[in-house]
Amino acid sequence: MYDLAVIWEWIAFSVRWLHVITAMAWIGASFYFIALDLMLKPNPALPDGAYGEEWEVHGGGFYHTVKYLVAPTRMPEHLTWHKWQSYTTWLSGAALLMIIYWVGGELFLLDPTKVDLALWQGILISGGSLTIGWLLYDQMCKSKLSDHPTVLMLLLFVILVIMSWGYNQIFTGRAALLHLGAFTATIMTANVFFQIMPNQRIVVEDLKAGRTPDAKYGKIAKVRSTHNNYLTLPVVFLMLSNHYPLAFGTEYSWIIASLIFLTGVTIRHYFNTMHATGKGPHWTWGVTVILMVVIAWLSSVRTGETWEDAEARALTPYEQKYASAAGFEEAYDTVLGNCSMCHAREPVYGTMKWAPKKVYLETPGDVARQADQIYLQAGISHAMPPPSAVQMDEEARQTIIAWVREVRDQ
Repeated sequence: MYDLAVIWEWIAFSVRWLHVITAMAWIGASFYFIALDLMLKPNPALPDGAYGEEWEVHGGGFYHTVKYLVAPTRMPEHLTWHKWQSYTTWLSGAALLMIIYWVGGELFLLDPTKVDLALWQGILISGGSLTIGWLLYDQMCKSKLSDHPTVLMLLLFVILVIMSWGYNQIFTGRAALLHLGAFTATIMTANVFFQIMPNQRIVVEDLKAGRTPDAKYGKIAKVRSTHNNYLTLPVVFLMLSNHYPLAFGTEYSWIIASLIFLTGVTIRHYFNTMHATGKGPHWTWGVTVILMVVIAWLSSVRTGETWEDAEARALTPYEQKYASAAGFEEAYDTVLGNCSMCHAREPVYGTMKWAPKKVYLETPGDVARQADQIYLQAGISHAMPPPSAVQMDEEARQTIIAWVREVRDQ
């Protein structure tokens, strides 16, 4: 029964919900501790080994936080480790990537107008790039470059630009930006799992055993934490980008994604400085605005596949399966009459300038390629078309349902 698609959609929704919740917890904890660390004040009355303190008020109570550069003379019996937020965010994100871009890869992962690859090849590139990217970054951080943090950060930016370009040569626009976000998030979580947490455990064990911890462990954690600090905001942008075609659906989306990493630096620099000194450098906002203006301009450059190109392009096996099914002609006419005025390469509805989520429904190949989403959005649900735009009757929806189930029930 093809309504398994409904169950699968709810699985995807549930995993996405989990991903968002855990990401909020991870990013919130990260932001809080960065701000707390920068706001610490010295106090001569603090215990030996204490670096600074901070008094805070929240929820009707007062909180007194003291930071030790290494650890107190006596380790407390209870020690809270902030790690599961990061791990759960990455694991749920990896599951979501598999659900949408591996299982649904024929629709969402590969762009046949860019490169001719089998789905298994695309999946191999998807998973392999995340692993190889982390290994390359990790070795770079373990090299002598760690003594030059600015150079290391610049090289990391170069790697991100190269990955942004490379993903855009193979994947759909949505998949390219999402994978760049996953690539970055993998670095961040792996920093926590493979470096920050193990080094902190070594320090704790040394203290419990009465040994003086090696300062190098704190240095390593500092470098990785600094990278995570500046990568957080771009990752959030990249994860949201698949809702906005102007971010992922233009010729220069890889440049847009690259520039977003620079805005992450300028915005975080402002807040880091403000937390440390009480006043942020306002020039950072000017630079951020200029970068966003450039990004907006790049997104307005109209290039890509035309209607004539799409009409002439040979159908993929996935598209051919739906285009040759019984009921396709009726369904195709239904989609053209109810959806294509918005979902066109040059929309004609109102003042619309681009198709929502860059989903095109003009040619037979377009409609066949989007069969699953048409079924979910305009067949069994009434999400599309918007009732304020088109009043699609139930008979038309049943035409779509019958066409898709004809294929899935075979």
